[in-house]
Amino acid sequence: MYMKVQIINKSSFDSPSYATPLSAGMDLKANLESPVTLGPLERTIVPTGIYIALPEGYEAQVRPRSGLAAKKGITVLNTPGTIDADYRGEVCVILVNLSNEPFVIAPGERIAQMVVAKHERVEWEEVSVLSETQRGAGGFGSTGVK
Repeated sequence: MYMKVQIINKSSFDSPSYATPLSAGMDLKANLESPVTLGPLERTIVPTGIYIALPEGYEAQVRPRSGLAAKKGITVLNTPGTIDADYRGEVCVILVNLSNEPFVIAPGERIAQMVVAKHERVEWEEVSVLSETQRGAGGFGSTGVK
């Protein structure tokens, strides 16, 4: 039931783990030596001290933590951030403060969550016409209430 993924943890904290038996994501922690203050509308790259080797056909998605987003206005800027199977560098998180108040990132703070997901690769097939659908080219709210 579990997929084995190689990890090197150079942080001062435990490796990412699931908070509950049915959690999809694992919390990522800030691997900082001292607190970092993130001012309103500022962004920063936060190291985690984690290095992983995913199997081919998988990615790790770095996503915001809902509690930080709802309560503090802190989110992942390029959400979801993608960690490819061939990346071997440190997993880092681009955080942005969308609130009007400074936010202090403490060492070991849970800053994001990581979901490992299977993905497909595509081979483009050039055509001159796409198949018709009921929706057609409607986008950006076209399926909402009229």
